[in-house]
Amino acid sequence: MFQALILMFEGATAWDRIALQPPGVVRVFFLRLLPMMIITTVLEGMGLQHWGKWQPDFHKVRTFSQNQVILYEAGQFVLNLVMILVSAWLVQVMGRTFHGRDTYTYSRSFTVVVCSLSPMFLFRLLDPFPGMNPFIPWAIGIMLSIWVMYDGLPRLLVPDPTHAFGLFLSCSFVLVLATGLVRVVTGLYLQGNAGFSSSFLGRNINELIGR
Repeated sequence: MFQALILMFEGATAWDRIALQPPGVVRVFFLRLLPMMIITTVLEGMGLQHWGKWQPDFHKVRTFSQNQVILYEAGQFVLNLVMILVSAWLVQVMGRTFHGRDTYTYSRSFTVVVCSLSPMFLFRLLDPFPGMNPFIPWAIGIMLSIWVMYDGLPRLLVPDPTHAFGLFLSCSFVLVLATGLVRVVTGLYLQGNAGFSSSFLGRNINELIGR
């Protein structure tokens, strides 16, 4: 989580260090992404089991059983992992669309996505609190993630200056959309949204988790 603070407050310097020797996918996954995902998953799971989550539609705090927490957090973990892998691929594809360069590798794109999203994972540390609306940490976190990516994307992908801002906007849209979709699915479930609960997706999630 310290990397998120460093990237937010010393963005240019931190990205310059990363760009000097861009780590491979395996290294970034195990040293940067996996610890962030494990920490947020464990803390949110503990919060759901011991404190519960406020559900506005039912005007109560709902606590979750251990099995429900494990299934929910495992599902969210997989969703976030798939989201990051696909987002990195889309960033690579868009980079090559704007201007084909050897720097538009999956390894560099993956590094950009993972490091840029570190503020979003940092603010997920607010999720365990029962009264915290799950969309608030996401909104703050994704805005800071876009800000962090502004410094990192040109340093790692090295786009042509004439296409740099366009690529930044496109990648920003991808991250907002991808993380937003995951947050909508998980957030509506946690809040017990009546409309979501009666939908096809909501019913299947409830059956799987055993609501």
